[in-house]
Amino acid sequence: MTRYTEVSAFTTVPGQGNRAGVVLDAAGLPSEQMQRLAAFLEAPETVFVTRLSDGLGRVRYFTPTQEVDFCGHATIALGRVLAQEGRWRGEALELETLAGRIPLRLVLDAGGECRVWMRQPAFQARPVDRRWRSELAEALGLSDRMVHRGLPLAAASTGLWSVFVPLLDSFLLGGLEPDLPRITELSRELGVVGVYAYAPMGVSRFAARDFAPLVGIPEDPVTGSAGGALLALLASEGRLPLRGNRASGLVSQGHALGTPGEIEVEVEVRGSQVTAVQVGGSAAVEREGVWNG
Repeated sequence: MTRYTEVSAFTTVPGQGNRAGVVLDAAGLPSEQMQRLAAFLEAPETVFVTRLSDGLGRVRYFTPTQEVDFCGHATIALGRVLAQEGRWRGEALELETLAGRIPLRLVLDAGGECRVWMRQPAFQARPVDRRWRSELAEALGLSDRMVHRGLPLAAASTGLWSVFVPLLDSFLLGGLEPDLPRITELSRELGVVGVYAYAPMGVSRFAARDFAPLVGIPEDPVTGSAGGALLALLASEGRLPLRGNRASGLVSQGHALGTPGEIEVEVEVRGSQVTAVQVGGSAAVEREGVWNG
């Protein structure tokens, strides 16, 4: 029997934000059983802890269909469960993932609510040729006239690669009609896990939707790794205001699915180089269970 916890990440309200499965004691669980449990839970991602001692955890992430290198919202969910169960009280903690080591930070506010911050894997970006603009817009159900010419259309990663498509207005996000088979093809051709449409809501606030059918997620409600990559991409191109060598911002996601959540991002910049990306958020436990598979 395997004990699991279902958690809503990037929200304080169970059932909103992005759902993740968390399995704390997975040391003896074979990969095939991890995949079967992730498929059973049907959360966008489930995180499995295969080791936890001396400030170091070793983890693996699975969507309902396959293993992935990293997942932001599942990492936030894991931090919440570790704190709730008294296995983490804010001491130094790093997670060893397929995307590298991820340091975690626990913050308790005056009301006792905990927020988990993670340092994302190194930011990377590559240009996307303008010839893809029309195809990406069409796959989202839009005319390419709706693509914002003043914000970056690019591929970027802080753990997982996405292609970022800027739209003129956040209202356009609610009316998207994604062609998921075409998005799957485009994702494969561009070497990314999904297409991330975003739009400005203010100087440092953005709304977004994330489509990743290539890895078994038709639409991800709230995506921590992509939210971090988005703000890092914008900061690297001088699109965010800096205070000293830092930029910060918020990404709102999940409204189109009725599961709103909010991602906080802090970016460190040296010149035009992003040197660190921190992503933070709250999480709420939904339920616990035991799997007999």
